[in-house]
Amino acid sequence: MRILEAKELSVETNGKLVVNKVSLHVDTGEIILLFGPNGSGKTSFTMALLGHPNYKIVGGKIYFYGNDITAYSLEERISLGLTAAFQFAPELKGIKLGELAREIAERHCVSEDTLNELAKILQIGYLLDRYVNVGFSGGERKRVEIFLTALQSPKFVVFDEPDSGVDRDSVVLISKAIEKMFELGLKGALIITHTGFLTKYLEASRAYVMINRRIVCEGPAEIIKDHIIKYGFNMCVMKRSR
Repeated sequence: MRILEAKELSVETNGKLVVNKVSLHVDTGEIILLFGPNGSGKTSFTMALLGHPNYKIVGGKIYFYGNDITAYSLEERISLGLTAAFQFAPELKGIKLGELAREIAERHCVSEDTLNELAKILQIGYLLDRYVNVGFSGGERKRVEIFLTALQSPKFVVFDEPDSGVDRDSVVLISKAIEKMFELGLKGALIITHTGFLTKYLEASRAYVMINRRIVCEGPAEIIKDHIIKYGFNMCVMKRSR
């Protein structure tokens, strides 16, 4: 079953076109990768999927479980189970991670046992009594963001560069947590990445490459990843122009 589909999606922000006729889809149980250099439009595409009010859809459609959600608000999309784990999580001074986590878990009917299991998988138990992200390392912030996202019981998550700027151990822990999220009810995921390092530990079905606001190539995740590592993103542009 198709969970998420973008059809010929074009997006503007501040009067500038930031996504140009992008089409991709994610089916049940799939992990899909979205590659692209900085400034290619990946984050803008994510914001449009979530319904951020500063990102105006000027063409195309977004479907979630076959329903047209193009005109839905951010709050309506989140209520359907569509969410994101962002690359740069904010500091929340005065709010302890454990308190925030339990509040989120209670709202989404997640048990204390599951909360503790996720904290163990991500190895963040020692952070629960500290203020959220205050003084946390890059890897700790990423793992905490995955932790708090998992406690929302999402159906679909866009993971914004979860493998960027973190060490190998954090990549392994994040991969294990995403696997656990599928066990807990996650139906599909889109992972935005520069490197595809997570595919060493997670099985991705397909990959898309976005350059200059457009999808320039797509195919099996491992093949796309290997080509990017060997030849860079320009190889996709060259193949498209032939």
